Amino acid sequence: MHMNSILDKLALTVAEGDDLESLVRSLLELLEAITGLESTYLTSVDQENGVQRIVFSRNSKALNIPEGLTVPWGDTLCKRALDEGQMYSDNVSRDWADSEAARALGLTTYISEPVCVGDNELYGTLCGASRGKVMVSDHARRILTMFSKLIARQLERDQLLATLRREHITLTEFALTDPLTGIPNRRAMENELKRSMANADRSKNVVHLAFIDLDGFKSINDEYGHDAGDRFLIEMAKSLKNGMREGDFIARIGGDEFVVFGGACSGDHENGRTAIRMRLEDLTRGTFNLGTTAINYAGASVGVVTSDPGVRDPEALLKKADEKMYAIKRERRLRAVNRPIGQ
Repeated sequence: MHMNSILDKLALTVAEGDDLESLVRSLLELLEAITGLESTYLTSVDQENGVQRIVFSRNSKALNIPEGLTVPWGDTLCKRALDEGQMYSDNVSRDWADSEAARALGLTTYISEPVCVGDNELYGTLCGASRGKVMVSDHARRILTMFSKLIARQLERDQLLATLRREHITLTEFALTDPLTGIPNRRAMENELKRSMANADRSKNVVHLAFIDLDGFKSINDEYGHDAGDRFLIEMAKSLKNGMREGDFIARIGGDEFVVFGGACSGDHENGRTAIRMRLEDLTRGTFNLGTTAINYAGASVGVVTSDPGVRDPEALLKKADEKMYAIKRERRLRAVNRPIGQ
């Protein structure tokens, strides 16, 4: 292949090779044309488990080195070449006479270049081989080195993209999760409530929403410390999560405030709201283990409301539930003040 043709092909390969496979296959084709070798291939090396795998290969003549082939790393010419610093031989039977792998394939000519990523971490090797004697020029060997670096850059790019995708998922999850309790946060609640109200509207149903405020939470922090207060919130979130119906959504939206909502299961919305409030009061009442101590908690103030049919206004529904919760809180305080001594 003429040098100008090689350069043109290489430029096109680099420009269009936006994934590892397309880049490597084009480079293997170019490497075959430049060196005249029967097989060109890219390997990966798992040094911990002692194996080498053929990732991609190009076989133009009788020699066939199949993709997916896995061999013991210790017996490969690639390892011998790296260990001995001899990356090219046109007389394999003389230079590596004791290599069973080379003898089994009948190799005469072999050339390789390590592919290293990051801090010189060995990914694998870029290789060429033939059963016949082939004189590989110094110029062709320099091109092989350049190709190995191009592949290494693509590998690093792919690894970076994979890391960014994973971190994006992690950051997305973190952005929608309360870091203390592990349940959804206010942003997640707003997104899900908007979706749930839209679904309810389309299906001619409604949404029941409960606003929960943990009465006396400040006194828990003051008496037992903030670590105990955090533990109380964690245990409360567990109690609510474990006690709700499948399909109900629970979120912590503030310091001591939680929201629970779900689709209405019957047409009797008044009884439905009462049942939800009683269940949530039960779930927030009882003995909670705070690690160094345990407290008997009298339960939270819970306000439960129902969305209006055909109305998609999450903020208005949340405000309505908040107001209902405060009305319940006032009633509980009045009952506590008016309760006879000794009861």
